[in-house]
Amino acid sequence: MASNRFRTYTRDRLRERLRASTTRVRASGFPVLQCALAAGLAWFVANDLVHHHNPFFAPIAAVVSLGLSLGARVRRSFELIAGVTVGIGVGDTLISVIGTGAWQITLTVALAMATAIFLDGGPIISMQAGTSAVLVATLIPPQQGGGLDRMIDALIGGLVGVVVVTLVPVHPVLRARKSAAEILGSAAEVLQLVADGLVANDPKPIEVALRKARATQPAIDGLRSSLSGGREISRLSPLYWNSRPRFDRLAAAADPIDNALRNIRVLARRSLSLVRDDEILDPRLVDEVEKLSHAVDVLRRVVLADPGQQPDRAEAARVLRSVAAGAKAELVENAGISATVVFAQIRSLIVDLLQVAGLSRISAIATLPPTVPNPAYPPEP
Repeated sequence: MASNRFRTYTRDRLRERLRASTTRVRASGFPVLQCALAAGLAWFVANDLVHHHNPFFAPIAAVVSLGLSLGARVRRSFELIAGVTVGIGVGDTLISVIGTGAWQITLTVALAMATAIFLDGGPIISMQAGTSAVLVATLIPPQQGGGLDRMIDALIGGLVGVVVVTLVPVHPVLRARKSAAEILGSAAEVLQLVADGLVANDPKPIEVALRKARATQPAIDGLRSSLSGGREISRLSPLYWNSRPRFDRLAAAADPIDNALRNIRVLARRSLSLVRDDEILDPRLVDEVEKLSHAVDVLRRVVLADPGQQPDRAEAARVLRSVAAGAKAELVENAGISATVVFAQIRSLIVDLLQVAGLSRISAIATLPPTVPNPAYPPEP
């Protein structure tokens, strides 16, 4: 029986890893296609049109400038070209004087990278300067006259990368909205698990919720990377200039989504303390958590919806306002510290989510019932 359980566990793990690997390949399929197309095109331009002999650095520069990340590709292209120029310039100058060898390579690389760092702190420019200096000192020494051609090849590769991003772009909104929807889906699941644990006075669902909430940070980082690349595409590619308003709305939601997940982590952590301490809790507070889970799922569907489809941001704001109306101070009268913190996190979370739905922070705060006689932002009438 133990052997059967082990085989089942191993098979499930292998299936899970295969599924995760397939998902990664599918998600990166288009960027891989862009890199492959740019590499071939850069070689064609440098070899067939410019007639450089063995212009190996043109496709390398194209691939490096694109990379698999969608963010800051134009900046990477210019950093790469600058790094190549610095590396070849320093390499040509030193190797012509001191020759080649182990200590000469050491000195050349050190000076090339130091010069690149002095000019710009970006990681690509310094690494490319060092790599170019090595190639100058070993494969293409100055007497072979490859320095200028190599710089031109780098320029060709970098420009081809920019052209490919412009003419064969990833949709600036599609990838980012999928990332945002994934995060909001995880948030809705976490809140439902917390509500389940509070209802049953059972810490186990909340422990699972807390682990899931803590695991969302890579997805949030991925969202910001997708937004960085999407902003670049929406500016460069005429095909997607009309997507800028939608992209701007999604970009404006990034910080509130991040803040919402931070508040959810605190909410889950204090809910766990609340259950473990067997603290008295008003059932209406649990209802607020469950309603928030539903509201977050509405937001998830809003992010995935195409223009004109339902639900829209107005519907999400309506649902969230109904949750906000119940977040009254009476829910924590005579409550313990953990219940009070959970209540405060619910209110903060509502503000974050209303901003995702398009409200300003002040308008979002004004939807909440006051907890003090003279609130800084009076509630909406």
